[in-house]
Amino acid sequence: MKSYLAAVALLLLAPATFAQEREGTVVNRATKAPIAGAIITVGERTVLTDAQGHYRTEGGALPLQVRASGYRREAFAAGSTDQDTIRLTPLEPKALYLTVYGIGAPFLRNPALDVIQKSGLNALVIDLKGDRGLIPYPSALPLAAKAGALKLRTIPDLKELVTSLKTRGIYLIARIVVFKDDLLVNVRPDWAVRGTGGAIWKDREGLAWIDPFHKEAWDYTLGVAEEAAAAGFDEIQFDYVRFPDAVGPAYSQASTEASRVEAITGFLREAQRRPVPYNVFLAIDIFGYVCWNRNDTGIGQRIEDLASVVDYISPMLYPSGFQFGIPGYRNPIAHPYEIVYRSLEECKGRTAKTSVRYRPWLQAFTDYAFGGQKFGADEIGKQIKASRDAGTVGWMLWNPRNVYSSDEIKAEALAIR
Repeated sequence: MKSYLAAVALLLLAPATFAQEREGTVVNRATKAPIAGAIITVGERTVLTDAQGHYRTEGGALPLQVRASGYRREAFAAGSTDQDTIRLTPLEPKALYLTVYGIGAPFLRNPALDVIQKSGLNALVIDLKGDRGLIPYPSALPLAAKAGALKLRTIPDLKELVTSLKTRGIYLIARIVVFKDDLLVNVRPDWAVRGTGGAIWKDREGLAWIDPFHKEAWDYTLGVAEEAAAAGFDEIQFDYVRFPDAVGPAYSQASTEASRVEAITGFLREAQRRPVPYNVFLAIDIFGYVCWNRNDTGIGQRIEDLASVVDYISPMLYPSGFQFGIPGYRNPIAHPYEIVYRSLEECKGRTAKTSVRYRPWLQAFTDYAFGGQKFGADEIGKQIKASRDAGTVGWMLWNPRNVYSSDEIKAEALAIR
């Protein structure tokens, strides 16, 4: 009876408690300029600051969290007087990437951390669900165990890893592969992309994909995102949030540009909603040509639509990936600066009326498409300069082998501090 009365009392008090209003202004700590479009989170409610950086929200008895693209996240306890004027610290993540294997291999992880320290970098992208569906930490998701996604344990304790890396001042990005998932298809073949005659379709690597139209399949990957947010990652970055770039796959619904775009943006809208209490940034990786194509590139990625559902867009601007070049530059590896700068300017122009920001992936691996040119200090430096000149919020270096050298990135990294 006492527990029942206590529950009733909480229900009666909750509306009044939550209705307490609070208001304030969010500004740039360095310039004191107001920040428009900052996201204020109280419980599971969010509001945006106006053009003057002002906000008003309910929930005076609850903690308040704030984030804005290009700044560090902040959190305030209920009743804190620091909420009248919230000062956000500018942040440009400059990151290296580690796979599910790299984060657990000292001979890869330790040199990468050493490069971060020596080269003035400040961020790390870590696979928490890799290209082959592996989840390297002890996830509590039942389907992860059933699918065999936990068979490689390279992160014994996710929160402990986050804590140790944050003591180094590292901004943490959880890369999560979404619809490319051979392991999940093995246990849920009813969710698979199909091919000729109804057989499970496989990509060029022999891997199966989840049909993005199957909304019930979304929950699995979103569960990984929630675990990453709860562990303290600053940002969730979704990769392979798209339909396969191939002719022939069949889906559970008619595949049109409109239906594909709705499926991809629908997934991202749900990804916005689920981790709200954690005040985590949301990002998406896209093909470089998506910056140029006015349609959805046949994969559901239309940049104007993506800009409305994420904080950051990360085009993969590897010159080796531009097999047809770009207007005026037919040989992309000979023009790494132009490939990066012009691609960013192209997509920025198309999303200028939104609050989305860009942080590109840059090439730190040997060319594979135009003769095998090594990408060293000069090529990496030109890409970094192009990113800076285009006004992005940092950049990320991709090397699938997870081998980095401070000799190749030190000068340029320090130059953009």
